[in-house]
Amino acid sequence: MTTRKHAVLGTGMVGKAIASKLVQLGQPTRMGSRTKGNAAAAEWAKGAGELAGEGSFGEVARDADVVWLALKGEHALGVVESIREELAGKVVLDLTNPLDFSKGFPPALSVMNDDSLGEQIQRAAPEARVVKTFNTLANTLMVDPQKLGEATDVFVAGESAEAKAVAVEVLKSFGHEAPIDMGGIAASRGLEAWLLLWTRLFGVFGTAEFNLKLVRAKRA
Repeated sequence: MTTRKHAVLGTGMVGKAIASKLVQLGQPTRMGSRTKGNAAAAEWAKGAGELAGEGSFGEVARDADVVWLALKGEHALGVVESIREELAGKVVLDLTNPLDFSKGFPPALSVMNDDSLGEQIQRAAPEARVVKTFNTLANTLMVDPQKLGEATDVFVAGESAEAKAVAVEVLKSFGHEAPIDMGGIAASRGLEAWLLLWTRLFGVFGTAEFNLKLVRAKRA
């Protein structure tokens, strides 16, 4: 994989999994949080080695080539709006979902049908090159898809072909064999809607370690 500077916005399980995988692959990576010196980000950076660092959302985004949105959906838009200038020109990989847990589990979606969180994020940072990806599976499978024992499918959606090519390169380096290009950012509507079924399957299976595998008819 081409060496690029990465900024992972978010200090939760998703952010730590992605940032740790990037460092493992030799990619300079900084974890971002609302304030520089955040305890969780600082602890991760200290343990992750010389390629790791941390800082505020704006600081790490400003210095990055690729910015990962590993945030809760309810916070993602506000964070993006606060650093839209730092995101200008950057490849922004959007892992978020608009999950609404206000009525408990399973969650509803706070935006759907004729809009999506992915589209809202692109509108909030119009000069960024947003790619919706990795929102359809658990963080453990994002970074270690081989855990399932066979190849499964992940997706990219966005307006920039160049940005999607970067995303596909990164996803393949993580072990995802053939990411599917869904077209423009409006495809986020379908990718996010999958979470309505995903959360219910999680309730049935009692585990998050499952993923989509699309089987297509063979053409003569």
